[in-house]
Amino acid sequence: MSPRVKALVPLAIIAVAALIVLIVIATEPDVEAGPARVNSPLVSVIEVQPRELQLSVKTQGTVMPRTESDLIPQVSGEVIWVSPKLVSGGFFEAAEPLLRIDPSDQQVELEAARAVVARTRSEFARAKTEIERQRSLAEQGVASQTRIDDAEKGFQVAEAELREQLAKLARAERDLDRTEIRAPYQGRVRSEQVDVGQFVSRGVAIAKLYATDYAEVRLPLPDRDLFYLDIPFDLSGERLEPGGDSTSNELGPEVQLRAEFAGEPRTWTGRIVRTEGEIDAKSRMVHLVARVEDPYGQDGSTGSAPLAVGLFVDAEIQGRTVENVFVLPRTALRTDIGIDLVYLVDAGDRLRFKNVDVLRADREDVVISGGLRPGDRVCVSPLAAAVDGMSVRIISEPADEDRLGEQQPSTEDAGGFDSAMVQRSK
Repeated sequence: MSPRVKALVPLAIIAVAALIVLIVIATEPDVEAGPARVNSPLVSVIEVQPRELQLSVKTQGTVMPRTESDLIPQVSGEVIWVSPKLVSGGFFEAAEPLLRIDPSDQQVELEAARAVVARTRSEFARAKTEIERQRSLAEQGVASQTRIDDAEKGFQVAEAELREQLAKLARAERDLDRTEIRAPYQGRVRSEQVDVGQFVSRGVAIAKLYATDYAEVRLPLPDRDLFYLDIPFDLSGERLEPGGDSTSNELGPEVQLRAEFAGEPRTWTGRIVRTEGEIDAKSRMVHLVARVEDPYGQDGSTGSAPLAVGLFVDAEIQGRTVENVFVLPRTALRTDIGIDLVYLVDAGDRLRFKNVDVLRADREDVVISGGLRPGDRVCVSPLAAAVDGMSVRIISEPADEDRLGEQQPSTEDAGGFDSAMVQRSK
């Protein structure tokens, strides 16, 4: 290639490149100028309405018998009969015979006491006759004062002796009656250490019993939770007598007890009957005592599992009723710099910060007692950076609505109160 041609190659390349640039510029599309678009956050809202709500408090406790005692014989002797119900787990009725001790020694003592009483009655009758005779002679003026004093003293000694022997006779009769040990109340045997042929000693326990007419559950609560309960002032620690009306006004709020028994969830209903007299210094808890009537179904009722002593139960105590409150999902509450507020969405679809009064909050729901009005639209979507007056877009497409319905918080209240009845905004 000649030097002249070599010199023209670069010029040709430059010319081709320039031609391509001109063609691209000539064929580029026209761009229409317009305002910048701002992508507002997409949020979901609920339209709130006030409602009446019954509060409740959840806690846990262990079932205990209302009375537990040792069965102790009051006389010594050999055991000649034991009730088949006097075994661990056995049920018995009040005043039912549980054990008999050989009464031979007590029968001998009773007969001896009767003989002594008969003798002292005779001596008392003679002393009484003598004092009456001496008094009659004294009225006639033929009896000395010394004889009268002696007769008076003999009468008093005979009377005292008779009273002493009558007391011993009564004790001998009681000891004979005590050779048959009866149940002090309707209950169940926790444990026993006695059998036929065994010698038992007076004052030594032979069994442990507990009452089954009703059971009690000791329920610890933080003292602040008492605010949510309608505890009457007469529940000051006094023991209510068994057999009372469990629905009377003397009893406190209703309690639902739940536990798994025999592999199935069970529920029992009780009442708060008293509060304990102090707050635990370590845990800062106050203890309420709930009563469940007939925990073992001994009254003939069927279909309920026994509320066994020692069972660990979850308890829900029905509290007081509040009116005109709003119940929202927990995600609706924003706590900024120690202030409780929610994000409202106004008619122009802009966020508005609103301070609210929180009556109660838990992990899933929050109860608002002030700061909202019926029909307010509350934002329930999380927002990383929110500004008062910020424009938002509300989810309103049918598909999105269906999805939100599936993710809506459960109406079950894990913190002790029901969720709000809300209507999602279109």
